[in-house]
Amino acid sequence: MSSTPLRQTKNVIGTPIDVVDWATALDRIDLWGRGRESRYICICNAHSLVTATREPDFADALGAADMATPDGAPVAWMLRYLGARGQQRINGPDLMMRYCQRAEKTGTAIYLFGSTNATLMQLRQTLALRFPRLQVAGSQSPSFGGITVREAQTQVDLINRSGARVVFVSLGCPKQELWMAANKCKVQAVMIGVGAAFDFHAGTLQRAPAWMRNTGLEWLHRLHSEPRRLWRRYLVTNTLFVMRAVPQLFRRSD
Repeated sequence: MSSTPLRQTKNVIGTPIDVVDWATALDRIDLWGRGRESRYICICNAHSLVTATREPDFADALGAADMATPDGAPVAWMLRYLGARGQQRINGPDLMMRYCQRAEKTGTAIYLFGSTNATLMQLRQTLALRFPRLQVAGSQSPSFGGITVREAQTQVDLINRSGARVVFVSLGCPKQELWMAANKCKVQAVMIGVGAAFDFHAGTLQRAPAWMRNTGLEWLHRLHSEPRRLWRRYLVTNTLFVMRAVPQLFRRSD
């Protein structure tokens, strides 16, 4: 097994989040992928961290991740307040595209796991246009309703036989994190949970403009796009995140 660069984390409302920049995050993925190590990366926003405070299994999945990056702007801001000066927001959609750009140059094969067959087809077309030499070793739109142990093993076998070194997992939170944790040491590749990245890059879901992402307002754009599905996530969990974060900051200042 390869040597992992020194890891530094800070506790954000109970979950260890990596103090990491873009270059280091990509370098770690490269290192683990070259060694075909079974690793997984969680990309954490306020919703996932609040969920972890209420669901022990999910908290365990985040805590056992080989890297947990600050996705949402509030999480990155918390890291800065806790001493990680200049902490960047390492989000799923951008991490996926930045790594695909690197993988095209290094010849590293990737795999796409999640979403629908229609979205995967469009996503593969998008990737082929942006990165003509990128090796997409395979893709799966998995079924989870009433899945048997044999069917779950077949999913893993398809990934391993493909030769992919990095697997992008787009199942949504908390399903993707639980799936990656359950398949650590089974999938012989680096698994990265990228949330809605497949839909954004396939064009089936519109992403917030850059100015909203840069000012921490991406959640507002998504709430406006899918109010019925996301109102509770953003309005309730964002409030709960603040309620848990403020006491942590006050304790630090004591």
